[in-house]
Amino acid sequence: MPKILIVAATAAEIAPLLELGNINVAESKGLFILSGSLQDVFVVITGVGMVNTAFELGKLIGSHFDLVVNAGLAGSFTRFKTGEVVNVVQDCFSELGAEDGDHFLSIDEMGFGQQTLRLNNLFSNEYTASFAQTNGITVNTVHGNAGSIDRVVGKYQPHTESMEGAAFIHAANAFSWRAIQLRAISNPVEKRNKENWNISLAIMNLNKALTGLIVSAGIRIEDQP
Repeated sequence: MPKILIVAATAAEIAPLLELGNINVAESKGLFILSGSLQDVFVVITGVGMVNTAFELGKLIGSHFDLVVNAGLAGSFTRFKTGEVVNVVQDCFSELGAEDGDHFLSIDEMGFGQQTLRLNNLFSNEYTASFAQTNGITVNTVHGNAGSIDRVVGKYQPHTESMEGAAFIHAANAFSWRAIQLRAISNPVEKRNKENWNISLAIMNLNKALTGLIVSAGIRIEDQP
C-alpha cells in the first residue's frame, strides 16, 4: 500500500476525511495516522501560516511518503469560482523582501533567496488531470484592500492566495517528496465580505477531491458504519 501524508493548516478543512478515519476533529493536532481502511494515510495539522507549516513539516526530516498532499482553502483572484478545487503547482512568498521608498525589492532582487517556487516532483495521474493547474501567492496578511490587490495582481499575476502554500512547496522540494497542493476556493479576493464566502461548499468539494485522490493512489476507502 502507498504511504500518504495529508498536510492541512486546520482540522476543520479536512474534517470529513478525519471522520472517515475515525478521528475526533476537535482533538486532532500534530501528526497522526487514520484508522480502518485509511491506516496508510497520515495527517499533520500544522496550524495556520508559513511559520507553523515550516516548523511542523521540518519535524518530518527522514520520513518517507509515496505521496504528500497539501489540502486547504484559498481565495481566488477572479479566475476560479467559489467551490472549485485547483492544483497549485507554483507559489510565491509575495511579501518576502524589502521596501525601497515606493519600490518593493523581492528576496531574489536582494540576492538572499528564492521568492517563487514550483513543485519539483509534482504528483500526477489521470485523476489529478481533472484539476486546473495554477499559480498562487502565500501571505501573512490576506488581501482585503482594493489598492493592495491591484498592486499584487500587477506584480505577480496570481490566481490564488493562501497562508501556507509556498512553505509547503519549500518543504516538499527540500525533502524530495512527490507532492501536490490542492486548494478549494472559499471566497474571492476582495474587500472583506463574508456574504461572498462559502466555506462549507469549499470544504465539501476539497474533501471529495481528497478521497478521490487517495483512491486513485491505490487505497480503498471502505464505507463506514
